[in-house]
Amino acid sequence: MLHSPSVEDQILEFILYIYQLLGWPGVVALMAIESACIPLPSEIIMPLGGWMLIKEQGLAASYTLLAGLYGALGCTIGSTIAYGVGVWGGRPLLNRYGRYILISHHDIDMVDGWFNRYGDRAIFFSRLLPVVRTFISLPAGIARMHFGRFLIYTFAGSFPWCLGLAYGGYQLGAHWEQIRTVMRPFDIPIIVVIVLLAAFFLYRRIRQLRQGD
Repeated sequence: MLHSPSVEDQILEFILYIYQLLGWPGVVALMAIESACIPLPSEIIMPLGGWMLIKEQGLAASYTLLAGLYGALGCTIGSTIAYGVGVWGGRPLLNRYGRYILISHHDIDMVDGWFNRYGDRAIFFSRLLPVVRTFISLPAGIARMHFGRFLIYTFAGSFPWCLGLAYGGYQLGAHWEQIRTVMRPFDIPIIVVIVLLAAFFLYRRIRQLRQGD
């Protein structure tokens, strides 16, 4: 009985095709997609790059530094796109329609203040977390975080992530997919935490509205 390929298998085939077609620029392009709020797993992109573009080419492990730089460059490009969407679309839409999803002007101002105070650290450390790293640029844009600092901390946080994954792929060779196997269980707890935080926010907002009535 034939089985249809899984989504992850299809993603793998797509990444392989991009690497065969573009080589190193493919790393930049794929990581830009991943960081533009499109969930293309960097846990597949970078280890596969470490194996296919370095190990299989007979290059030294030091080339993983180049992979890390290309990956971080792609992250910064994609994150800039998501940041721009947040700046030009997110805040005006929230100001106009936020009340329909229980987000008040006060909430938006609080997010602004939080990013002004903790945004640098939030951007840096979020780049080291699965799932969160894909979407953090959008709220940073909505909060209009200082663009220069956003770029610096995005690149700085993305480089060790990309470097570590590429090096892991280089060391594991054809068994690079073990990295994704190890990291996959962390996706669910992170998603659960995000859902719980969203549920807590909704509960708090509904309670405030009832008290106001």
